[in-house]
Amino acid sequence: MTDLRLQNLLDRQDILDCLTRFSRGMDRFDRAIYLSAFHDDAVIAAGPFVGSAADCWDWAKPMHEAGQVLTHHSLLNNTVEIDGDTAHSETYYQFVARNHPWEEGGGETVMLAGGRYIDRLERRGGAWKIALRTNIIEWSCIQPAMPLPFGDVPDIGANGVSARDQSDPSYQRPLLNVRKANVPR
Repeated sequence: MTDLRLQNLLDRQDILDCLTRFSRGMDRFDRAIYLSAFHDDAVIAAGPFVGSAADCWDWAKPMHEAGQVLTHHSLLNNTVEIDGDTAHSETYYQFVARNHPWEEGGGETVMLAGGRYIDRLERRGGAWKIALRTNIIEWSCIQPAMPLPFGDVPDIGANGVSARDQSDPSYQRPLLNVRKANVPR
Protein backbone atom coordinates (compact mmCIF):
# COMPACT_ATOMS: atom_id res chain seq x y z
CA MET A 1 0.00 0.00 0.00
CA THR A 2 2.76 2.46 0.87
CA ASP A 3 4.64 1.79 -2.39
CA LEU A 4 1.46 2.41 -4.41
CA ARG A 5 0.76 5.67 -2.57
CA LEU A 6 4.35 6.81 -3.05
CA GLN A 7 4.23 6.00 -6.78
CA ASN A 8 0.92 7.88 -7.06
CA LEU A 9 2.48 10.94 -5.40
CA LEU A 10 5.50 10.78 -7.70
CA ASP A 11 3.25 10.45 -10.76
CA ARG A 12 1.10 13.38 -9.61
CA GLN A 13 4.20 15.54 -9.14
CA ASP A 14 5.50 14.61 -12.59
CA ILE A 15 2.10 15.51 -14.06
CA LEU A 16 2.04 18.86 -12.24
CA ASP A 17 5.59 19.58 -13.44
CA CYS A 18 4.42 18.84 -17.00
CA LEU A 19 1.46 21.22 -16.70
CA THR A 20 3.72 23.91 -15.25
CA ARG A 21 6.15 23.60 -18.18
CA PHE A 22 3.33 24.55 -20.54
CA SER A 23 2.59 27.72 -18.55
CA ARG A 24 6.22 28.75 -18.12
CA GLY A 25 7.04 28.03 -21.75
CA MET A 26 4.21 30.26 -22.99
CA ASP A 27 4.92 33.10 -20.54
CA ARG A 28 8.68 33.11 -21.23
CA PHE A 29 8.24 32.51 -25.00
CA ASP A 30 10.39 29.39 -24.60
CA ARG A 31 9.25 27.03 -27.34
CA ALA A 32 11.36 24.09 -26.12
CA ILE A 33 9.90 24.21 -22.60
CA TYR A 34 6.38 24.67 -23.97
CA LEU A 35 6.68 21.70 -26.35
CA SER A 36 8.24 19.52 -23.61
CA ALA A 37 4.80 19.38 -21.97
CA PHE A 38 3.23 17.61 -24.98
CA HIS A 39 3.70 14.35 -26.82
CA ASP A 40 4.56 14.94 -30.49
CA ASP A 41 1.15 13.64 -31.58
CA ALA A 42 -0.82 15.63 -28.97
CA VAL A 43 -3.97 17.49 -30.02
CA ILE A 44 -4.95 20.81 -28.43
CA ALA A 45 -8.29 22.63 -28.58
CA ALA A 46 -7.92 26.25 -27.45
CA GLY A 47 -10.50 28.84 -28.48
CA PRO A 48 -10.85 28.56 -32.27
CA PHE A 49 -7.63 26.54 -32.56
CA VAL A 50 -7.53 22.74 -32.87
CA GLY A 51 -4.27 21.06 -33.82
CA SER A 52 -0.81 20.00 -32.73
CA ALA A 53 1.21 21.53 -29.91
CA ALA A 54 3.75 22.93 -32.40
CA ASP A 55 0.98 24.49 -34.51
CA CYS A 56 -0.67 25.88 -31.36
CA TRP A 57 2.65 27.54 -30.46
CA ASP A 58 2.85 29.02 -33.97
CA TRP A 59 -0.71 30.38 -33.56
CA ALA A 60 -0.52 31.59 -29.94
CA LYS A 61 2.96 33.14 -29.67
CA PRO A 62 2.47 35.86 -32.34
CA MET A 63 -0.96 36.64 -30.88
CA HIS A 64 0.49 37.06 -27.35
CA GLU A 65 3.50 38.96 -28.68
CA ALA A 66 1.36 41.45 -30.61
CA GLY A 67 -1.30 41.85 -27.95
CA GLN A 68 0.50 41.70 -24.62
CA VAL A 69 3.52 43.10 -22.85
CA LEU A 70 3.50 40.04 -20.56
CA THR A 71 1.32 37.10 -19.59
CA HIS A 72 0.87 34.90 -16.52
CA HIS A 73 -0.74 31.49 -16.92
CA SER A 74 -1.33 30.57 -13.26
CA LEU A 75 -2.39 27.03 -12.36
CA LEU A 76 -4.83 26.58 -9.48
CA ASN A 77 -6.91 23.58 -8.32
CA ASN A 78 -5.74 20.34 -9.88
CA THR A 79 -7.35 16.93 -9.82
CA VAL A 80 -5.73 13.86 -11.39
CA GLU A 81 -7.08 10.35 -11.92
CA ILE A 82 -4.30 7.91 -12.76
CA ASP A 83 -4.99 4.56 -14.37
CA GLY A 84 -1.73 2.83 -15.27
CA ASP A 85 0.06 4.91 -17.92
CA THR A 86 -2.95 7.17 -18.59
CA ALA A 87 -4.14 10.07 -16.46
CA HIS A 88 -7.03 12.50 -16.72
CA SER A 89 -6.54 15.92 -15.19
CA GLU A 90 -8.66 19.00 -14.61
CA THR A 91 -6.71 22.15 -13.76
CA TYR A 92 -8.32 25.50 -12.99
CA TYR A 93 -6.32 28.44 -14.29
CA GLN A 94 -6.22 32.20 -14.24
CA PHE A 95 -4.72 34.06 -17.16
CA VAL A 96 -3.51 37.61 -16.58
CA ALA A 97 -2.06 39.77 -19.35
CA ARG A 98 -0.74 43.31 -19.46
CA ASN A 99 -1.94 44.44 -22.88
CA HIS A 100 -0.31 46.86 -25.28
CA PRO A 101 -2.45 49.99 -25.87
CA TRP A 102 -5.17 49.09 -28.37
CA GLU A 103 -5.16 52.46 -30.08
CA GLU A 104 -2.77 55.36 -30.61
CA GLY A 105 -2.54 57.37 -27.40
CA GLY A 106 -4.52 54.77 -25.43
CA GLY A 107 -3.31 53.31 -22.19
CA GLU A 108 -2.38 49.77 -21.30
CA THR A 109 -5.07 47.44 -20.04
CA VAL A 110 -5.02 44.27 -17.98
CA MET A 111 -6.96 41.25 -19.16
CA LEU A 112 -8.05 38.60 -16.70
CA ALA A 113 -9.54 35.29 -17.74
CA GLY A 114 -10.18 31.99 -16.09
CA GLY A 115 -11.15 28.52 -16.97
CA ARG A 116 -10.01 24.93 -16.92
CA TYR A 117 -7.53 22.78 -18.78
CA ILE A 118 -8.98 19.32 -19.26
CA ASP A 119 -6.11 16.98 -20.16
CA ARG A 120 -5.46 13.37 -20.98
CA LEU A 121 -1.85 12.63 -20.15
CA GLU A 122 0.09 9.54 -21.06
CA ARG A 123 3.29 8.13 -19.63
CA ARG A 124 5.46 7.08 -22.56
CA GLY A 125 9.10 6.11 -22.14
CA GLY A 126 8.73 6.91 -18.43
CA ALA A 127 7.66 10.56 -19.04
CA TRP A 128 4.20 12.02 -18.39
CA LYS A 129 3.12 14.45 -21.14
CA ILE A 130 -0.15 15.84 -22.44
CA ALA A 131 -1.73 13.74 -25.22
CA LEU A 132 -5.00 15.69 -25.50
CA ARG A 133 -5.97 19.11 -24.12
CA THR A 134 -9.24 20.99 -24.13
CA ASN A 135 -9.05 24.59 -22.88
CA ILE A 136 -12.35 25.79 -21.47
CA ILE A 137 -12.48 29.59 -21.00
CA GLU A 138 -15.20 30.40 -18.46
CA TRP A 139 -14.85 34.13 -17.80
CA SER A 140 -12.85 37.21 -18.77
CA CYS A 141 -12.67 40.95 -18.21
CA ILE A 142 -10.48 43.91 -19.11
CA GLN A 143 -9.46 46.63 -16.67
CA PRO A 144 -7.32 49.75 -17.03
CA ALA A 145 -3.70 49.13 -16.05
CA MET A 146 -2.23 50.93 -13.07
CA PRO A 147 1.37 52.14 -12.89
CA LEU A 148 3.75 49.42 -11.75
CA PRO A 149 4.92 49.81 -8.15
CA PHE A 150 8.55 50.98 -8.14
CA GLY A 151 8.44 51.18 -11.93
CA ASP A 152 10.13 54.56 -11.80
CA VAL A 153 13.22 53.34 -9.89
CA PRO A 154 16.15 54.23 -12.20
CA ASP A 155 18.61 51.51 -11.08
CA ILE A 156 16.37 48.45 -11.10
CA GLY A 157 19.28 46.34 -12.37
CA ALA A 158 19.58 43.30 -14.57
CA ASN A 159 17.64 40.84 -12.43
CA GLY A 160 14.73 43.11 -11.55
CA VAL A 161 13.13 43.28 -14.98
CA SER A 162 10.74 40.69 -16.40
CA ALA A 163 11.56 39.39 -19.88
CA ARG A 164 9.77 37.05 -22.26
CA ASP A 165 12.93 35.19 -23.23
CA GLN A 166 15.97 33.61 -21.60
CA SER A 167 17.22 36.98 -20.34
CA ASP A 168 14.51 36.72 -17.65
CA PRO A 169 15.97 36.38 -14.12
CA SER A 170 14.36 32.92 -13.76
CA TYR A 171 17.01 31.52 -16.15
CA GLN A 172 19.98 32.99 -14.28
CA ARG A 173 22.22 30.31 -12.70
CA PRO A 174 23.34 30.89 -10.11
CA LEU A 175 20.72 33.49 -9.24
CA LEU A 176 22.46 36.60 -7.90
CA ASN A 177 21.06 39.87 -6.66
CA VAL A 178 22.89 42.52 -8.68
CA ARG A 179 20.50 45.32 -7.73
CA LYS A 180 21.48 48.12 -5.41
CA ALA A 181 19.26 49.09 -2.51
CA ASN A 182 17.24 52.22 -3.29
CA VAL A 183 15.39 52.57 -0.01
CA PRO A 184 16.58 55.48 2.15
CA ARG A 185 17.71 54.44 5.60
